[in-house]
Amino acid sequence: MANVYEADSQKLIDLAASRLKESGIAKPAYIPYVKSGAGKERVPASEDFFYARCASVLRQVYMNGPIGISKLRTKYGSKKGHVVHRHHHARAGGSIIKDAFDALEKKGYIKTTKQGRVITASGKSFLDKLSNETLKGA
Repeated sequence: MANVYEADSQKLIDLAASRLKESGIAKPAYIPYVKSGAGKERVPASEDFFYARCASVLRQVYMNGPIGISKLRTKYGSKKGHVVHRHHHARAGGSIIKDAFDALEKKGYIKTTKQGRVITASGKSFLDKLSNETLKGA
């Protein structure tokens, strides 16, 4: 029985994103029109960006929970390009992360505590099953 720590993270996130999309998680209407953070120049190219972000957030809650929006804004941030002076880190936008948290809470995969978001038993089971699938496929 494998878990998230043993699986390839990119394969796991791709598989989880496709399963979350199939399960009927609603994508917010503004997603095709917004950048994912101040350090980005364009909107994400992928149609399924929101589902991939949900899967990645779920994995982060599994591995590092309890965790909140602020820590994930730092994690998903990037370098902001400047013309004259050095690049600096810019945090990612919090709205997409907040909506991902809300969608995953509605699905029952995470829950809110005083310390931050933590994974539920069903969320842990969901990711562990997908981890086993990725390892069998490899």
